[in-house]
Amino acid sequence: MSHFAKIENNLVVQVIVAEQDFIDRFHRGENWVQTSYNTHGGQHTLGGTPLRKNYAGVGYTYDSTRDAFYAPQPYASWTLNEDTCLWEPPVAYPDDGKNYEWNEDTTSWIEVA
Repeated sequence: MSHFAKIENNLVVQVIVAEQDFIDRFHRGENWVQTSYNTHGGQHTLGGTPLRKNYAGVGYTYDSTRDAFYAPQPYASWTLNEDTCLWEPPVAYPDDGKNYEWNEDTTSWIEVA
């Protein structure tokens, strides 16, 4: 079984588990694109071949030019990494073992308890 994302106007509106012949037989005329839950940031988590940069989720964009799925932009200041199709903040997450959340007003990480 494989995972397939239904695409309408470049947006993922549904993700199902099915065989390719089911998609071919019962969903003609619809735009279904295969996705893999083992793919994240262009890497296959089990060492296999990555598929379309990221696992599709409802609300994600399917970019046919990149042949990639990516999540909605979380903040206006974040930019899409062209290689991974993941959103990146303008300032890297601190690497000090503490917990932080993004503050868009100051475009910085704020420590949380």
